[in-house]
Amino acid sequence: MNSLRKWRSDALSRRVLILGATLACLASSSAALAEQLTIEGSTTFNRRIMEPYQAEIETISGQQLTVIPNKSTPGLIALLKGRTQLAMISAPLESEITLLEKVMPGLPLEKLRAFEIDRSRVSFSINRANPVRSATLDQISDILLGKITNWRSLGGPDLPIATVMAGGGGIAVNLETGLLKGRSIAAPNPLYVNTPVQVVQVVREEPGAIGFAQVEIVKKVGAIELATDKPLEHVLYLVSLGEPTPAMRTVIDAARTIATEKLHLTTQ
Repeated sequence: MNSLRKWRSDALSRRVLILGATLACLASSSAALAEQLTIEGSTTFNRRIMEPYQAEIETISGQQLTVIPNKSTPGLIALLKGRTQLAMISAPLESEITLLEKVMPGLPLEKLRAFEIDRSRVSFSINRANPVRSATLDQISDILLGKITNWRSLGGPDLPIATVMAGGGGIAVNLETGLLKGRSIAAPNPLYVNTPVQVVQVVREEPGAIGFAQVEIVKKVGAIELATDKPLEHVLYLVSLGEPTPAMRTVIDAARTIATEKLHLTTQ
């Protein structure tokens, strides 16, 4: 009987030791995978994904994140210069690369890798006093190209059209590369503000204004939105320099999961 008790005691001790070693290995592997990651860039991406869901992304990915919203191009520059591990952008990477080649040649742009996270819709907001309620995307293009400059051309009042958008952000790049097919915005006296929220604020004060911002902001404040014949999408990406590390990949996958579960098709 004593021998049996001793055998059981020894067996239990061995199991405890094995379990302890296993947990230590798992903890060690987890610590090796976890990183303190910085994500920098698009304010649109930040507002739609990171502000409301950063804690959930951290939980799913197991990573700790520092998020710095400062627009797409500065985010990419920070990534290329090694100041951040991932960049947030809200315009196609190809168009951002074209811009960077002009303003900062010599950077290793060929190493950038973009991962689509979510799609939103560009909204065209107008002042509540403006009776115009619809326009085609071709007419919006003509506004941005300076071919239509008065609301009278769209059946509205005799009032100059003032275009308002966030300067240096993804929507302006998206408009030029997508809607205008590579042509530059040429509307007379465009007004560039710092953030998409300011776009909507200016439009609410200016009777002749048309603002370009993501649909979530326009709907949140109850602004008037022009109906169009088809939607103009706004795509959000995370970008790495070279292939992402395992830790970066967990953040990319977590952000995609959040976008699918929380945001997918909710504003289309």
